[in-house]
Amino acid sequence: MCNLAMTKLLEWISVLSALFAVWYSLIGGYVKHPLIEKNMNLILVSPILFVILFGLYAVTVVLYRVFTFNNCEEAAKELQEQIVEARKDLKEKGIKW
Repeated sequence: MCNLAMTKLLEWISVLSALFAVWYSLIGGYVKHPLIEKNMNLILVSPILFVILFGLYAVTVVLYRVFTFNNCEEAAKELQEQIVEARKDLKEKGIKW
């Protein structure tokens, strides 16, 4: 589990570093092109736009997974049976509530 999390973390850091490097090279003037100079305001606010788009993506993924969440009827029934069994066991041991 830890290796998977670290791999995902490194993946995110790599992508963000690459995006930052491209953005910084555009802002710093390392890349010269008429379209870049014409759209400098858009390039300046692009990190904010990316954060907004990522937030929309995250909300969409969470909502999709909530709406398509599977119910496990067998597991719910088994859990209810275990609760009844545990209450009976505790009652036999003298615990009341």
